[in-house]
Amino acid sequence: MDNNQTIEKLKAMRLSDMASLHNRHMKDNTITSFTIDEYIALLTDHEYENRQNRKVERLIKQANFRQNASIADINYTHNRDLDRNAFNRLTTLDFILKKQNIILTGASGVGKSYLAQALGHQACLMEHKVLYFNTANLFNLLKSSKIDGTYQREIKKVLKCDLLILDDFGLQPFDNLIREALFDIVDQRYNQASIILSSQIPVAAWYPLIGENTIADAVLDRIVNSSHRIDLNGESMRKTNF
Repeated sequence: MDNNQTIEKLKAMRLSDMASLHNRHMKDNTITSFTIDEYIALLTDHEYENRQNRKVERLIKQANFRQNASIADINYTHNRDLDRNAFNRLTTLDFILKKQNIILTGASGVGKSYLAQALGHQACLMEHKVLYFNTANLFNLLKSSKIDGTYQREIKKVLKCDLLILDDFGLQPFDNLIREALFDIVDQRYNQASIILSSQIPVAAWYPLIGENTIADAVLDRIVNSSHRIDLNGESMRKTNF
């Protein structure tokens, strides 16, 4: 058997991690320490795990998170009315499977963005496609795309993900184009895919914030009634960092 040819064939089939591990065992003369079944399983697991790791890394990069947030690093000691048991249930990501939403509200600095991105990061680890946006930036992008004719292309990118995170919702005034874009997103994702919204503005104030009664009714009916609500209170966590 020509092992060099075997390695080259593995590479040609894009099994480069398997080829690399096989080459290493050949050089170290350690193949004989495995049965044939064990060795095939070893090579297969090595290729599979590395591919999965690269896929997760790609998903995290494509999500474009602002912070490197992690479920494991969530602070439950800060007094902000975060129910640990309730939030842990959300980290199972069952809400994504059920096409439900999450609304995080509270004052600036209480950790809304971090919690949203921690859930997003966890979703990437579980191989869900996630997109994170500052809401104002997304709507400015969509407004520009209306002008240059790329709106449908941009909106499709937003609609294709399993989880859409809209951070700092409501800080930008709503005009007709923003209202229409918001309705497009919420309507087409309703019962199809999940959204996480974080906002400094209480949900009760969203109706006048959105404006135009018909669209406000439609948006709130679709998103609020299918959402898990987390209302955070307390002082800014940023103060504890000084």
